[in-house]
Amino acid sequence: MGAVRATIPKVKMKLDLEGIDQSKSDFRKQLAARPIAEKLRMLDALRERTLTIRRASNSGPAKKDVTRQDYDAGN
Repeated sequence: MGAVRATIPKVKMKLDLEGIDQSKSDFRKQLAARPIAEKLRMLDALRERTLTIRRASNSGPAKKDVTRQDYDAGN
């Protein structure tokens, strides 16, 4: 264990929470300003990535179908 710790640099991470919060806020505004078609393309890409990760995971085949989801629109 000592050999492993020797390879890890002893750099302390400095957290700039205000900067992180501002960055997240700016990113959310950028996403909100994008056209709906682009948002849907991003969603499709995320869905494909999720499926790829699930297939490659050690947990076996995807247990839940993420390509189709039923929504209750308050009916």
